[in-house]
This record gives sequence, structure tokens and C-alpha cells, in this order.
Amino acid sequence: MSKQTLHVVLGITGGIAAYKSLSLIRLLSQRGAEVKVVATPNALQFVTELSLQTLSQNKVYTDPFKKLEHFDIEHISLAEWADVLIVAPATANILAKFANGIADDALSTLFLATTAPIFLAPAMNKNMLSHPATQNNLQTLRTRGCHILESNYGHLACGTDGAGRMQEPEQITETVFHYFDSDKKLAGKKALVTAGPTYEPIDPVRFIGNHSSGLMGFSIAEELSRQGAEVFLVAGPTSLTVQNIGINRTNVQTGQQMFEVCKKLAAQVDIVVMAAAVADYTPEVVAPEKIKKSDAKIQLSLKKNMDILTYLGHNRPNEEQCVVGFALETENELENAKQKLKNKNADIIVLNSLKNHGAGFQCKTNLVTLIDKRGNITEGELKSKQEVARDIVSYIIDYQIKK
Repeated sequence: MSKQTLHVVLGITGGIAAYKSLSLIRLLSQRGAEVKVVATPNALQFVTELSLQTLSQNKVYTDPFKKLEHFDIEHISLAEWADVLIVAPATANILAKFANGIADDALSTLFLATTAPIFLAPAMNKNMLSHPATQNNLQTLRTRGCHILESNYGHLACGTDGAGRMQEPEQITETVFHYFDSDKKLAGKKALVTAGPTYEPIDPVRFIGNHSSGLMGFSIAEELSRQGAEVFLVAGPTSLTVQNIGINRTNVQTGQQMFEVCKKLAAQVDIVVMAAAVADYTPEVVAPEKIKKSDAKIQLSLKKNMDILTYLGHNRPNEEQCVVGFALETENELENAKQKLKNKNADIIVLNSLKNHGAGFQCKTNLVTLIDKRGNITEGELKSKQEVARDIVSYIIDYQIKK
């Protein structure tokens, strides 16, 4: 970022993952940040105030009601001082307070007072994380612009394995500094991204669709935007929201609607990323009224949807445009992906295999292999979809530079 020192307020709450905050302070400080800690009373059951103060080289803020040493109300002065607020770990309790505007301690009060970017790193039991109340609170916070550092899969303090493990301090540090990186490699570029499923109507009630959540495409759109690109996101039906105000979103329902929007936008962009899971087929005839249930068999006549990737790959405005497609395979994965790369006239194919545990639809993680027109094949590792998006965008940037 342009200023010399990044001012970080680190919020720490009462979870076992609070011990990782010590490493986080150290890593942030090593990168040149100045760190001030706001800890809840429960956080101090897991880490000591002296340790936090020693590592941060600043006093620790815990009590919003203590006697003032100077006339500057701490949660206000800290809110104005902060360039960024990181809450790690973020327990289910603090997420509920944040989402509902409850301000009854130093951290929740600061949360309401600051206008700085906010990064939240959830950490809790997997059942607590998956509870509808917690998921609703996370979605509310996303909608309000908070950056959710999705928890990792792994062994939890309760003795089980699953989601709920706080991101490692190295991950959090890298994400935050990446956010503030002034070297926007795609500044001045425009990108088109598709995401989510399409719903092909059978009648006013029923449709043909798939299990795509849209998370991979949304993550790529966010990363392209963070790298300075003006992003046009064409999204099928999904509950996801965008965090970056630099993303121009258009919602569609069907594959034909997605094609029409993409056809108009593709002529003006430098990068095309077709991450949506567009239905291959759509009903030839859509019933005007709900088809009544009966004992008779129903036969649907289907026709092919327009192959958006093929059309855009063969109808580029110029040879400098980079076209990226996705291939979700269940057999002969690499061979099928290579053939798709050729048939679609794409520059890069992102290969997903449903045989890989933790990858594909309805997963927060993904494992991809990147194949490009130059014959390069790069195998990735299982990561969060946000991290995979970062890898894909970095690959696109390198490919563009070498074009």
C-alpha cells in the first residue's frame, strides 16, 4: 500500500485458536505492520495480556469502561487509527454480536465504530459452524462487506475432524497484505466471469439444474478485482454476494440468458473466465402451466444449449484476449480436458475431477489442474476456493504477460 506502515487492529476472542494470535502478531510485525490488540475477557483465558503486549509492543485494550488516562475514547480512537481490523479467532459468539449490532465489550464496540476493511477468521466446532444461526450471521456479515477468511478443514480441539479450524497465521497475513498490495497487475484491464448454475425451466415450477454453488466463479471475480481489473460477473441462481464494489454483477437464470449477456460483454474485455456450470440441455418446450402429477410417464424433449465457451473462443475480438474454461470430469480427466482446450479454442482449461475428495460442487475447497495452449500442465493442491482463485488469476497474469 502507499503508506509506509499498515495499522492493524487485531481482535482476539475466547477460543482455543487464540494461541495462534501470537504467531499472527509476529508475522504481521515482520511484514512492517504496527499491531494493536483488542481482546475479549474470554480471550485472556487462553493467552496472557503480557504476551500480547510484549509481541505487539503496544498496550492491550480489553475494557471499554475503565478510567480514562487521556481524553480519547479508546474504541473511537482505535477505529480511526486502524487501516484494517482482523478478528482471529472469530467465535460463534462474536459473529452473532457483529451481525446483530450488539456492542457490550471493547471488540464489539470497536467493530461498530470502524470504517476500515474487516477480516474475520471463524474458528469453532464444526457443528457450531454449520448451524443455521452461524451461517446466517456469516452471510449477513458478507453482505455488509466483511471479508470472511473461510475456516480450514482439519483436526479440531473437540477431537473431531471437519470444518471450523482457523486459517493459519501465514494464510491470514498473506491475504491481508495481498488486499493492500498497491501493485495491481491487472489495472486498466477488463474481465468477464461467469459463475453458478443455470436453471432451465420445464414449467413455471420445475427446472433442470445442477449443484453448482458459484463459489469458485465468485472467488475468481473477487481476485481479478483485487488485482485491479474491472470485472463483469454474470451469475446464475445463487445466494452468494460480491464484496468488491469494482464488480459489475448481472443475474441470469437460463443458459440462453447467460449467452446473450456474455456475447455483448465479451467484445470489450481482455480476459474471459467461464466458470459457470451451464446446463448442456434445455427443454424444447416449456409448459405454460404447472404439469400436474399423474400416473402417466412424462417424456421431456431436450435440445442443446448454446456452448458459450466455444462461441467466445472462436469469436474473439482480438488474439490478445485470454479465454479460460473449466472442465469437470469423472473419467479420462486429462485427455478430455486437453480435447476441450482444443475444441473450444481456449487458452487455459481448469480441470476439476469429482474423484478428488473435497473438490467440485458444494465444497469450500477445490483441487485443480491447469492446462494451457502451450502444452503446460500444472497440478495444484487441495486448497480453499479463494486460494485456488488466487492461483488461477496468477496463472492468467503470467500467461497474458507471455502472450
